[in-house]
Amino acid sequence: MKKIIRKSSLLMVLLSAMSCSVKTTTEQPAKTPSDYVNPYMGNISHLLVPTYPTIHLPNSMLRVYPEREDYNGDLIRGLPLMVTSHRGSSAFNLSPFQGDEKGIQPVVKFSYDQEVIHPYSYQVYLDEQETMVDYGVSHQSAAYKITFNQKVPSHLILNSSNGAMNWDGEAVTGYQIIQNNTKVYIYLAPKETPKSIKVLANHQLSEGKEATGRNACLVLNYPENVSILHIPYGVSFISVAQAKKNYEREIKGKSVADVQKEAKKVWDDALGKIQVTGGTEDDKTVFYTSMYRCYERPVCISEDGKYYSAFDGTVHEDYGRPFYTDDWIWDSYRAHHPLRVLLDPQKEEDILNSFQLMAAQMDHDWLPTFPEVTGDSRRMNSNHGVAALLDAYRKGLANFDVEKAYQAAKAGITEKTLAPWSGKPAGALEKFYKEHGYIPALKEGEEETIPEVNSFEKRQPVAVTLGTSYDEWCLAQLAKELGHQEDYEYFSKASLNYRNLFNQNTKFFHPKDNEGHFIEPFDYRFSGGVGVRNYYDENNGWTYRWDVQHNIADLISLMGGNKAFVKNLDATFAEPMGRGKREFYTQLPDQTGNVGQFTMANEPSLHIPYLYDYAGAPWKTQKRIKKLIHTWFRNDFEGVPGDEDGGGLSSFVVFSEIGFYPETPGLPMYVIGTPFFEKTQIHLANGKTFTVVAKNFSEENKYIQSATLNGEALHKPWFTHKELEAGGTLELTMGSKANKDWGSLPEDAPPSFQWKE
Repeated sequence: MKKIIRKSSLLMVLLSAMSCSVKTTTEQPAKTPSDYVNPYMGNISHLLVPTYPTIHLPNSMLRVYPEREDYNGDLIRGLPLMVTSHRGSSAFNLSPFQGDEKGIQPVVKFSYDQEVIHPYSYQVYLDEQETMVDYGVSHQSAAYKITFNQKVPSHLILNSSNGAMNWDGEAVTGYQIIQNNTKVYIYLAPKETPKSIKVLANHQLSEGKEATGRNACLVLNYPENVSILHIPYGVSFISVAQAKKNYEREIKGKSVADVQKEAKKVWDDALGKIQVTGGTEDDKTVFYTSMYRCYERPVCISEDGKYYSAFDGTVHEDYGRPFYTDDWIWDSYRAHHPLRVLLDPQKEEDILNSFQLMAAQMDHDWLPTFPEVTGDSRRMNSNHGVAALLDAYRKGLANFDVEKAYQAAKAGITEKTLAPWSGKPAGALEKFYKEHGYIPALKEGEEETIPEVNSFEKRQPVAVTLGTSYDEWCLAQLAKELGHQEDYEYFSKASLNYRNLFNQNTKFFHPKDNEGHFIEPFDYRFSGGVGVRNYYDENNGWTYRWDVQHNIADLISLMGGNKAFVKNLDATFAEPMGRGKREFYTQLPDQTGNVGQFTMANEPSLHIPYLYDYAGAPWKTQKRIKKLIHTWFRNDFEGVPGDEDGGGLSSFVVFSEIGFYPETPGLPMYVIGTPFFEKTQIHLANGKTFTVVAKNFSEENKYIQSATLNGEALHKPWFTHKELEAGGTLELTMGSKANKDWGSLPEDAPPSFQWKE
């Protein structure tokens, strides 16, 4: 009898355990891609600018994030209503304030807690005031729900730092001047009618319904019995009337929860274009967070078939094609644009079409370099928009006026000054470049005489010579595609100008003066002042030693062949910093994320770990990539090594964790690294799927033993975009020890300079 009871008890325990197991599974739904996104990753910077936990929809106009210095900021400055540029401050500000009117300020700083941010939503508790905030975002509109817990009068303080705010009886309307000829407009319609409206000016409240000028500020007052406020609003770059239309079209009649639910689906659809399985939870978080960062920019500013262009200060019809801006091309041409070619080719065509339209709208018809909401800021050096044009065109994207875009790119390179951070016409510097094939450096003590040269940014002669050589290669290749033979021959020759600064004795790219002499004495780590801008740009000579993306085979030859090339690459990762960190980063603040002289924190370095594929040592690429990603891109508050640049660094992470990288934008192929997941599926716009499978997958097994592409043996460490676009499977058999033979033969090396299908 006892045995029967014991068995019955055991059976009941097992059934109970099974029931609990089923119940737990039911309560734990599978994660969707947006659930993996950690907007806080990198919110504490290593030195310069942190990432921000941006709430927005993919490539959409309305973006917000809490206004504070970084994640450690103890107070937030009100609630944001719209950020108009990557890592800019909010246009307009909303402060839900409770208490005596004497405490009202244009922007209230709040103590806060219990903050939760997703790509599509924002919740925060203003703890000292006992106010709960909930927020949901759409493309050009959004909504707050404010819950007050104190039984005292409540106030909504609405501020424009430079513009106007007005109460029209139903809504707050207004504008803020962003810069030059650009305004952003708002239509904000609280569902709860305020008891009274006041104007705040010079710290004094007065009756009124309109405020203008600096810190134009309206205060909406509510009685004690109003505990919840619903605050939907729309924004526009065109007009208040358009802001109202955007609000009515997208969110009118919807709750914050409704807006959040719709936005989450939009994010899951966008991020779900790449599905990963296997790998660690942290790797998945880093992957999808990086992918989320790639959708922050550029932004579509078309509104009901129209858009305001700061490039000519005019409202244009978009004729059914969305208009995009806010793209730092110096950062984004390398991997960000190529990633969009894979995932959103139609959007990429619209973006390139926007570039061409911007050029036509500007005075000189030059392709933009740093197009923003406020126009082209002409930052950094070189004119890399041409690389995005060529790369897309060679990958089959042609739904834009390629000829006009080519002519605008050519004009930007040949008619505009090559001086960094300048949009002035070409002058003496460009004449010297055309005659001698390099930008001359100033001798020690020599004064600057070129008016186009920025007093802080300097000439950056090596960086500009190398960058322009690549741009001219892109022009040559695009000219060839379009049948401009004379241009093809001219720019092909000019694309070899990097050779003019190669020092055969040191095997570095070395600045020369206007008489053709190398600047001496010289230190490739530190010569050049702050950011070494007298010669390079933000990164030192060790980084620019490798800045010949278009002709890697020739760079190998200049250095003396594969063996010497690999030795020099290894030295980059092993060379000591040469100074203490304080001294090093005081001079080179952009060159963080160091492994020796290699920096993981700035875009000119992104292609460097993949260069081993070209010199018979792909196993070293596999080793380096795995360690670099796991060291410098992590699921934590300091998990980004430097300025992320709105997709600039993150696109490198997305490609690298898939297992390949677009080493030379303009050559339609990818070099192979090492996969971070057991299986990655890329769902292409043509309906096909390209899959990367890692056999024998584990954290230790980072080395490729063998590979097949669609069942056929693959011995080379690269494949074409055409092969990817056709769909299929790249299968990589992995192991814990390097197979140094795979991909090592000279004929296995990826192509350089010229392309043949």
